[in-house]
Amino acid sequence: MTTSARPFWTYWAASTTSGIGTAVTAVALPLTAVTVLDAGPVETGVLAASSYLAWVVLGLPAGAIVHRLPLRATQVVADLVRAAAILTVPLAWWLGDLSLIHLVLAALAINVAEVFFFTANTTFLPTVVPQHELTSRNSLVSGTQAATQLGGPSAAGLLVQAVGAVPALLVDVASYLASALLLRRLPEWREPAPADGGARPGMGAMIAEGWRFVVRHPVMAPATWWACVVNLVCGVQAGLFAFYLVRDLDAPPAMVGVLLAADGVGALLAAATTPWLVRRFGSARVLLVDGLVGFAGALLIPLGSGALGWLCFAIGTLVFGASVVPGSVVTRTYRQVASPPELLSRVMATVRFVSWSMIPLGSIVAGVLAAQVGSASVLLGSAFILLLGPLIVGLSPVRRLRDLEDYDEGLRSGSSKNASSRRADASASTPPNTSTR
Repeated sequence: MTTSARPFWTYWAASTTSGIGTAVTAVALPLTAVTVLDAGPVETGVLAASSYLAWVVLGLPAGAIVHRLPLRATQVVADLVRAAAILTVPLAWWLGDLSLIHLVLAALAINVAEVFFFTANTTFLPTVVPQHELTSRNSLVSGTQAATQLGGPSAAGLLVQAVGAVPALLVDVASYLASALLLRRLPEWREPAPADGGARPGMGAMIAEGWRFVVRHPVMAPATWWACVVNLVCGVQAGLFAFYLVRDLDAPPAMVGVLLAADGVGALLAAATTPWLVRRFGSARVLLVDGLVGFAGALLIPLGSGALGWLCFAIGTLVFGASVVPGSVVTRTYRQVASPPELLSRVMATVRFVSWSMIPLGSIVAGVLAAQVGSASVLLGSAFILLLGPLIVGLSPVRRLRDLEDYDEGLRSGSSKNASSRRADASASTPPNTSTR
């Protein structure tokens, strides 16, 4: 494992480059559906769901598959596949053959590649960063993602306003190609073979092993259910935000980009303060409070109309975005630290499968409900779902911890005490030496 700074910064540059393009697509793709294809809330919900649906199908096997693959090469191939999938959209548009089905299929292809990229990418990070730096490096990665979420949507809105929604997608194509070139400069790495030198278990056994580790873990499991709650609400927002802003608040594309960038402002501020929050209050306590802050922000998002509605949306999105990052950072860091190295890719894939499966569910249900009662009502109702997060975490062993890692320290301490006790008991029960010389 290499711990020099250069591999991390190359890794960071690749992630940042692709993140900028992804942030543009996150705005340009739904705006393409709404402004070019005149899509309604059901259609935008289906499109948003298709951007995450591969996690439902491939989330679990992805961890076992990536476990057998070279991590750097997996990321490079995933970048190239995403670039090709996005490129088909402007090509179809220029040929006059673009349809909602094409957008959905392109989003599905991008998401399939994303599943394998994310699993390999998060497994790869601990190979270029020493363990004691993981929290700060994860915070930096999250902060960078927040910065791209801040600048990306604004840039996307301006691009869409200037050249149209479809041509703006070419920025993402270029970003994935640049990311692939940067990743090729990193050393290749494979996950370790079984310690006993034996053959790897079958695919089903590997998936089941990762699944059992996550769902039976007293800390990792509730943290995963917390993520499910947050991502369900994120799915609602992903499915309705573009439609709500364009149809309900009459926001032009440039303003849509600016308003969506508020999420990046909150996420950037939160990422910058997360290391301090963890040091001051502890990662477990940060996780406990996150849901309440998110509830306050989500409650504000759909209030008001006109300019007041824009302001409420921006502030609410900023607060909600700020609430998600600290919990995401501390739970991701904990998984990277607490998971056995040979299980890490499967743990990451399992958690992402379980939690990100909520996003397409939220998007589809939100689209159907919004067609009946309106998008503002659905967004308002989804805020109350966030209260389940603090409840789930509060009923788990996390409520007794200052930091999530304290649970593992307690186990090690308990094991050490038990071992000492067994040695003392064994010594006390051994009869004195009665042999004669």
